[in-house]
Order: sequence, then C-alpha cells, then structure tokens
Amino acid sequence: MPLKPEEYIANLRSSGKSIYDVIDSMDEDHYIPIDVLEKILHSALVNTPMSNLAPRSRSKFAKIKVCEALGYPIPKSFKKTQPRFTGQNFDTYNQQALNLQIWNELIDPERRYVLIRINDDEVICRVKVVLGVDLIPLDKTGKVTTKFQANLDSRSQANPEQVTKDTSGLSPLVIDNPIIPTERNPSQNPMEGELFSIKALGEKLKPLIGQSFEDSGRVQDRNRGEGLHRLVCQTLGYHIYGDSGQFPDVRHQLLEVKLQTSPTIDLGHVLPTSKVPIGMGSLKGFTPRHCDTRYAVFYGEIHENHVHLTDLHLVTGETFFSRFRQFGGLKINGKRQMLLPKSLFDE
Repeated sequence: MPLKPEEYIANLRSSGKSIYDVIDSMDEDHYIPIDVLEKILHSALVNTPMSNLAPRSRSKFAKIKVCEALGYPIPKSFKKTQPRFTGQNFDTYNQQALNLQIWNELIDPERRYVLIRINDDEVICRVKVVLGVDLIPLDKTGKVTTKFQANLDSRSQANPEQVTKDTSGLSPLVIDNPIIPTERNPSQNPMEGELFSIKALGEKLKPLIGQSFEDSGRVQDRNRGEGLHRLVCQTLGYHIYGDSGQFPDVRHQLLEVKLQTSPTIDLGHVLPTSKVPIGMGSLKGFTPRHCDTRYAVFYGEIHENHVHLTDLHLVTGETFFSRFRQFGGLKINGKRQMLLPKSLFDE
C-alpha cells in the first residue's frame, strides 16, 4: 500500500539522498508513485508567482521548489543529467504555452514528465505528471528542429576587446564615417558608401555599455532583443526603425545583434563561419556571406524590470569561434515540439 504523501517526503528528507541518487522503482519507501508525485507537486507549487523571472531563471526556480516540496536538499547547481531528477526519473517543464519542447533526446516511454502550467498572470496554476508513453502520440511528425549553439569562451570573459578588421572580401567596401540618409531603413540591403567598418561599429556601440532599457521580454526573449535592436539602430544614426525578421538584424550594416542574459547563444541553422551567401545580392560585385557578417553580442543583467548592458563582444562571423565556444564541436542541438491538449490541465 502506497505511503501517504507526507511520509514519502519525510523518508526522502531523512535519507540524505540527493536528486541524483538512483532509486529503484520497487523501493516503496522512497520512489514516489506518479499519482502521489502529482498530488505533492500540485499542492506545493500552485499559486506560486513566476513574474519578473527570465525563462532560464524560471527553470531553476521551479527545480528549487520541486526539491523543497519532495524533501530533497537543493543542489548548489543543477547538473545536466537526463533526467534532471534522476532518483525519481522525471524532468520539469514550465508551460506558459501549450507547446512542449524536449531538447536533445528522444521521449522516454518510462520517464515521468512534470508539466508546470503557468497562467497569463504568471502564476503556477496546475501541475500534471505524465508518462513518456502518453506523450509519444502527441509528437505527430517526429520532426526534430535543429540549431547551432555556443557560449562565451572562458578565456575571453575578461577580455572583451573588439575585432577591428573586417573580412578581406568586405574590407574594400567599408568606411569609418559613412553618412546614413534620413530615409534609410536599417532592414534594407547594404548600399555603397553607407557601410560602417567593424572598427567604427565598435566605437559607435561601445558607449551603450552601462545603459539600460525597459525589459519587455520576461517571457519571450525576442521582445527583449527588439528593445536592444531599436537602441542599436538609434545609436548608429537611423531615423527610421525597421526589422524585417531576416538575417542579419541590421541588414543595412551586415550586423547581427544578440542580447545575452544567459550564457547560451542561439546561432540558428547556419554557423557564423559559413561561406554560404546570405542571399541579399551583390555590392560592387561582392556577394556578402555569413562569415562577412559582423556580430555584436551584448551581455546584460535584469534589474527592476530593466536590462542593464554590461559587456559587448564585436566579431566577424569569420572570427566568431575565436571568441565563443561552439557546443559539442560540430554538434547541432535539436528539440522535439508537440502541442499539449488544453484538457490535459483540467482539474
């Protein structure tokens, strides 16, 4: 006969086990049955506010709350094990939307998936625990969305000097003091006589360090990135704001702008070092490639609903991996996406 929820919690607390200590599923004193696990977590987490937390902070915050609820000690840092809660064989997923994303692994039929539903008021409203075998039918296509990722090389963290030379192909086309016409839109293709050198871009953008802007991306990072994009365009002298959604962000300057409030840099489906043309035609006979693009990678911290810019690393695509470390060498990170039924979270 299963123990009462409070008995499982007491047993785990007194056992001294960490979330990484494997527990046999037949251990009736420590391995919590799925229905009891859901009851404990739902009772402990519902009505917990999640506002003013970035997605990465929400993930850690939720794991801390789960540890507290189950009687586990909170680890100094959460290891990247699969699953994170190894002993109880489950992972946690914060769901403000119904789109479930599972990174870099297949759905495990026997694993438990703790789905933490967050409502529009950014408060936890429901916790459901489901087996992988019940999620597999929701993965209608079996398609894996892939992208490259990187982070700042530890050797460069204290050395944020900027690259001052463009690629050999782009160098003849750039100047230090171009005049941007008032009617020019930053989403337009580059034009002769209007392309900043990377050295000039660094001089223009470096004063942004120490500035702040309102944080509009607590849930979706792209909203936060738009705030920085507007600030960059204004700083470079554009009178019109434009964002076509195409690569690179400030197309008129062959400039990709990235805001990092967490270490992981999403690079999309093409590496910065790629010699594949961007797809914007030619400029004086030269066709810009991804490796010719200039990358302005800003680091920021979030305080009191504002993003405070702390560092800037400016590199070409060609020199990107002299400053940043690609995850897993040539590995592409992939995610499975599936739509959860609304009824799953019904009481």
